[in-house]
Amino acid sequence: MNLRVYWHNFAGRFDMRIGPLKADLVAGITVSLVAIPQSLAYAQLAGVPAYYGLYAALIPTVIGALFGSSNQLSTGPVAMTSLLTAASIAPLAAHGSELFYSYAILLALVSGLFQIAFGVLRVGILLNFLSNPVLMGFINAAAIIIGLSQLPTLLGIPAAQSEHFLLDISRMLFHIDTAHELSLGFGITAIIMLVCFKRYAPKLPGVLITVAFLTWVSYVIDYVNLGGRVVGIVPQGLPTLSLPPLDWHATVALLPASFVIALISFMEAMSSCKVIAIKTRQPWDENKELIGQGLAKVAAAFCQSMPVSGSFSRSALNLASDAKTPLASIISAIFVLLTLLFFTSLLYHLPKPVLAAIIMMAVMNLINFQSIRNAWRASRDDGVAAIITFLATLAFAPNIQNGILTGILLSLSLLLYRMMRPRVAVLGLHSDTTLRDAVRHNLPPLHPRLGAIRFDGALRFVNVSYFEDALLKLERENPEIACILVQSSGINEIDASGIEMLRNLLDRFKSSGIQLAFSGLKKQVSDVMDRTGLTGKIGEENIFGTESVAIDEICRRLDKQTTTI
Repeated sequence: MNLRVYWHNFAGRFDMRIGPLKADLVAGITVSLVAIPQSLAYAQLAGVPAYYGLYAALIPTVIGALFGSSNQLSTGPVAMTSLLTAASIAPLAAHGSELFYSYAILLALVSGLFQIAFGVLRVGILLNFLSNPVLMGFINAAAIIIGLSQLPTLLGIPAAQSEHFLLDISRMLFHIDTAHELSLGFGITAIIMLVCFKRYAPKLPGVLITVAFLTWVSYVIDYVNLGGRVVGIVPQGLPTLSLPPLDWHATVALLPASFVIALISFMEAMSSCKVIAIKTRQPWDENKELIGQGLAKVAAAFCQSMPVSGSFSRSALNLASDAKTPLASIISAIFVLLTLLFFTSLLYHLPKPVLAAIIMMAVMNLINFQSIRNAWRASRDDGVAAIITFLATLAFAPNIQNGILTGILLSLSLLLYRMMRPRVAVLGLHSDTTLRDAVRHNLPPLHPRLGAIRFDGALRFVNVSYFEDALLKLERENPEIACILVQSSGINEIDASGIEMLRNLLDRFKSSGIQLAFSGLKKQVSDVMDRTGLTGKIGEENIFGTESVAIDEICRRLDKQTTTI
């Protein structure tokens, strides 16, 4: 692709007519009014200074908009990625230390490189290894952990940070009588205001109004000198562009966490892209979006900030505000830039309990236990995977990445188990002349000397023994049987292990006087049988196009043999 064509495709994402420009301007301003206070809150959740959140909502937002594939996806700090950042670094560095902050920057770089690699290699489809039940189990548990993690800040109680998160929270609750009443008042007031704005005035920038009002109250009553915790000094000006702190040992230690952040953050972005695509009927490319999100994370690292992702809430607001092109996200970033240049002094008295309230209200939308119930109803395996992931994430907190890894391994194990034991049905002749599950429909045998079986799955090395056992069981339970028909329409693939198993089975049945026949073989399966010579060993006369032809011909042969005897 030459430079002119690339520029044409790139510029084509921006509609320069007045109507779309006006819509993007309105959407960009609207999203920025939410993005600024959210960015401060999510920086607090990630355990880094508040201005890291503003830096993450600046250049990374522009990069995500320019290089992604979804016009309305808003990139920046998000709750889930922020929590994963704090949880991943906690075992390696003390909270609040310069080392902690440098590891957050390094985490942004490595997780971004993972996503870029996934996109360049076009392996976005591999992210489907993270099943929806596992993701829902993780998100529900992570949302609870995020909410609980903000309780100490909301209550104004110092909380220990050990490897046992739930134990730390329970100990803190035992000392709830030591809560800082003014901090609790700010937190509760913020929650009430946010709920009221959401219910009664959803079109107003409730988050911004809440922050502005309570920051003014904090300034008036001198909250910081009354024992309250505030955001404090936010450096004025642009972030310094520099190389992220590179440390080989730290990079190796952060690799598992970086992979999990790359996976989870993209799943969050992907869910937003899918919703946007449905509403706008605009296509999106998962591999291009992987590269865009990866570049945004790398940009965050060079801006001395934390990992970012596609925000579901801000993307939904972008969509609701009728954003047409990525220009809306760029306008949002411009307002963050203006805040950094001119208004950082106004953030000094912003109470941290207010930011905690914002985080708690944001993650309330992530809790959805109905999704776990639906997974259980659809499949016990999916339900088990969702519940185990949920419990493991809570149990491993604050190292919640271990919870999602547990869920992925369990989900893949259950998938492998299902592949090893696909459904096998002994068949009988239904009144409508079709072959159906004899046990389920209480059907008589097809013929005293004929058994029929259906195998619903690819015949691969993982399940050939299961297939073989099913046929041998049919032989044992029917001593008079002279022919076994394999209804093969459910077999989509066969590998070398399947071919070898059938060879051995044919020899065994031949020595026992039993004929093996097949009906409804798919072309890709019969082609493999032809190439390996298995078709000749079975015999062309024992391979039938349809089950009805197979039953008629086999029964005729068996009746003829009985008459001859």
